[in-house]
Amino acid sequence: MSKELNKISKYLSFLLRHEPQAIGLEIDENGWASIQELIDKTTDFELSRNIIEVVVETNDKQRFNISNDGLSIRANQGHSIKIDLNLQLQEPPKELLHGTAARFIEAILKTGLNKRERHHVHLTESQAVAQNVGSRYGKPVILSIASKKMHENGYKFYKSSNNVWLVDCVPVKYIKMM
Repeated sequence: MSKELNKISKYLSFLLRHEPQAIGLEIDENGWASIQELIDKTTDFELSRNIIEVVVETNDKQRFNISNDGLSIRANQGHSIKIDLNLQLQEPPKELLHGTAARFIEAILKTGLNKRERHHVHLTESQAVAQNVGSRYGKPVILSIASKKMHENGYKFYKSSNNVWLVDCVPVKYIKMM
């Protein structure tokens, strides 16, 4: 992805996940925004339908989804605004991974993983993805999460359309350093 497309991807993440009001963008209860309204209200970039489609298709994290009718776009997860993604409960695999930076480990091992201002804690089945996520914030550390055991103990797991596992929290007793 080019630098310009990467900037547009970050801009779309900001608007669709956190602050649609920054440009007066309407987002429905399921997180969908009109592509045409997004184009019309964006002044920071020269957006077009084609550029948006390229960003959606080439985003390495598959952060966005275009509706079946092709008229709307939304972020797949990571929202700090209140929306309902209509996610279905899923049974997780035995183990999932969470990438973080070494500087956060002490706090995580005291309080667990908490969603904070987001809707969920994000987990993955991929070591490469966990490594990539952890490296965004400093020296990466990968944590192993006993997800099957959590599920057996009543924790609810969801899986987004881009294969990110979501859960409300991960208590310390289910976390192991790798």
